[in-house]
Amino acid sequence: MMENVAVTNDLLAVGLENGRTISIPISWYPRLAHGTLEERQNFQISGTGYSIHWPDLDEDIGVEGLLTGKKSMESRTSLEKWLKQRQQG
Repeated sequence: MMENVAVTNDLLAVGLENGRTISIPISWYPRLAHGTLEERQNFQISGTGYSIHWPDLDEDIGVEGLLTGKKSMESRTSLEKWLKQRQQG
């Protein structure tokens, strides 16, 4: 279960209740990588503590995926569509 989250321009760091911290390059999650620092800072940890949601980026990342080193599974087509929508405002 997650206790805290920190997002920088380069890393997503998640503190777990067992004392471990997982650090992942945000490049593994293209929506985070393309988001502004403000958008990256606007996140919510789920009520159960097992996932993080970024409403501004429409991104959800689960602790299980982080623990197994799973990168974003979003297709190139989906990401390109999302980026185009962002540019159009």
